[in-house]
Amino acid sequence: MRILITGNRGQLGQALEEALQEEHALGGIDLPEVDITDRAALCAAVTAAQPELVIHTAAYTDVEGCARDPALAYRINALGTQNVALACLEAGAALLHVSTNEVLGGDNPAGYEEWMPLKPGNPYARSKAAAELFVRRLLQRAYIVRIAWAFAPGGRNFVHAILKRARTAGALRVVADEIGNPTYMKDVAAAIRQLIATGQYGTYHFVNRGACSRWAFANEILRLAGLEHVPNEPILGQDYPRLSPPPRFGELHNIAGAALGITLRPWQEALAEYIQEYERQE
Repeated sequence: MRILITGNRGQLGQALEEALQEEHALGGIDLPEVDITDRAALCAAVTAAQPELVIHTAAYTDVEGCARDPALAYRINALGTQNVALACLEAGAALLHVSTNEVLGGDNPAGYEEWMPLKPGNPYARSKAAAELFVRRLLQRAYIVRIAWAFAPGGRNFVHAILKRARTAGALRVVADEIGNPTYMKDVAAAIRQLIATGQYGTYHFVNRGACSRWAFANEILRLAGLEHVPNEPILGQDYPRLSPPPRFGELHNIAGAALGITLRPWQEALAEYIQEYERQE
């Protein structure tokens, strides 16, 4: 299959290229060469690539930046995705759009299945929820894949931040009342490889199995890195004010993917593999 990946230089984009390169003919677009907010340039790039599928990973993911400039967040994440969907229409391509757990609100302690209603609670989440609506309204052949708490080699993420802070400051204070699914982008890419082989369009939650608090996530990072001696004080989200508060309960359940036989391993196993890879790169 001919596949075009937007944001191919990002963490998920790189993982997708590694996962898909043996089975598919791949192309990629990213800044600065192609800006998804420039519809003419984007359509030209998609037309030239002649893809059968576009995997749309490009996004403005700086959550605090989205809160400072909601209009920019909407222009990139929502209208940019509209441009990608329209380009797919013109090219006759299917679309796989990557979304986030944040579109679901975070007020349900039991977590979220794929069919639950959107309830975005911050500017980043609202821009991503709008992107999902554009995809659903414009395209019949589309997958929406929601991810959460992403980590992968070659980029800034929570794991990188915890290790850096532990080694430089010697102590941590981490929020204990924010729940989610730590998720390795290598595993997401493998799940997407399986999904696109099915042609089963719809909404999916591809996260590593199990959920935890940010504090528990940090503790496991410290343990795997041999830094258990570093103090890690649990705090409440209200003690760590942010411009864009994240969902308190952001756990996703993989129901739709599991029905197709697509499951991801426990987050602890994925994190252990990533820590080994991270340590080799340091």
